Amino acid sequence: MRGRGHRGQGGGRRHRSRRRRIRLLEPVLLLKLLEGPAHGYSLIEEVAAYGLGDVQPSALYRSLRVMEERGLIQSTWDEEDTQGPPRRMYSISPKGEQMLGGWAEELEEAKAHIDRLLDGYRGS
Repeated sequence: MRGRGHRGQGGGRRHRSRRRRIRLLEPVLLLKLLEGPAHGYSLIEEVAAYGLGDVQPSALYRSLRVMEERGLIQSTWDEEDTQGPPRRMYSISPKGEQMLGGWAEELEEAKAHIDRLLDGYRGS
């Protein structure tokens, strides 16, 4: 299969990495909002700590908008901040907490499979 690139050979690796980051953005945002309400700008700074790299503000705000439409988060205008115009303050909803719990269970299961695979690899 010439020209297609095997997964382990770097063919399309950058594209897959970007998709993986996008898929992980929602659970990371929910986790950060579980810690407490936050403005979008502060969330941009915090998601990099989870290995998501530089998330573009447009991608983050688009994700927040979609998550709000799905009922995972809610937002209000923070008008108490006297420096500049009002900003949106995001918080997790009960539905978002349930979704995060489901993702945590799935990640635990995936981690167990990955650990078995790596143990097998190291043992060979």
